[in-house]
Amino acid sequence: MRVLHNGRLLAETENANLKVVELFCLLHDTQRRNEDRDPEHGSRAADYAQAIRGTLFELNEEEMELLDEALRYHSDGYVDADITVQVCWDADRLDLGRVGIRPSYHKLCTASAKSERFIEAAYRRSRSFI
Repeated sequence: MRVLHNGRLLAETENANLKVVELFCLLHDTQRRNEDRDPEHGSRAADYAQAIRGTLFELNEEEMELLDEALRYHSDGYVDADITVQVCWDADRLDLGRVGIRPSYHKLCTASAKSERFIEAAYRRSRSFI
């Protein structure tokens, strides 16, 4: 739920598609088979989202393309993308404190996420649940 919280805050400040961001936050790690290293979990999550579209949620074609990109590449370290995809990636990266990693300004995408105040608040949130 921390990633969802981050995503909602960022979507509002960055004017991103909230529906896509919320779905990303709920689905991005659902297909993880291993908590340590699982480089294919993003692709599996994107495939899963395609499979449940129309049953558990509705997105138009453009929104689905954004969700697919966000899910598929969220662990690859990219920073250049549509603002909605960037918000998705930042929402997840800002939760790295759960594994003891402080988010790096250089690996974040959006101006809001790069603010020291936002990074610190997200880091504290992620560490408080351990």
